[in-house]
Amino acid sequence: MASVSQDSQPMFQWHFNEFDDRGFEVRGRTFFLIVILFSVLLLFILLFLYARWIYLYSHLPFPNPPVPQPAPRGLDPSTIKSLPIIPLRSLEAPNSTAQAECCICLGVFEDGEKVKVLPPCRHCYHSECVDRWLSGHSSCPLCRASLGVDAQVESAVPQTNYLP
Repeated sequence: MASVSQDSQPMFQWHFNEFDDRGFEVRGRTFFLIVILFSVLLLFILLFLYARWIYLYSHLPFPNPPVPQPAPRGLDPSTIKSLPIIPLRSLEAPNSTAQAECCICLGVFEDGEKVKVLPPCRHCYHSECVDRWLSGHSSCPLCRASLGVDAQVESAVPQTNYLP
């Protein structure tokens, strides 16, 4: 039994008095070196963080100021709808080789076809062609006459029944 009691005792005994730090002293020179090393380490860390910040933000493009949207250049849909649509009647001789055509799509006008007339210049176009043009431009596709909003629609109907 005696051997059993000897084996149950731990080999290492921890005592708090073995780790006593009463004899530990930091003298003036050692304390000065610790402060200098800590300061140098802190300086390098701050320098590294600053260099990283400069690197990251120097490669980013500067935000561009918002570009104002240009005013729409075309006519509004209500003005485009208010342009007169008339049936085209040709007074030319039936055997004439001259044919009128839409200068936007280059399609030939047929007798009795409905065309849209622009007020200032009285040029005629297919309705679909000139509507698409006028949604992006505010002038005649052929002569570039300006189509003001206050243009007289009634005066747009040509006095003659043939294309100019």
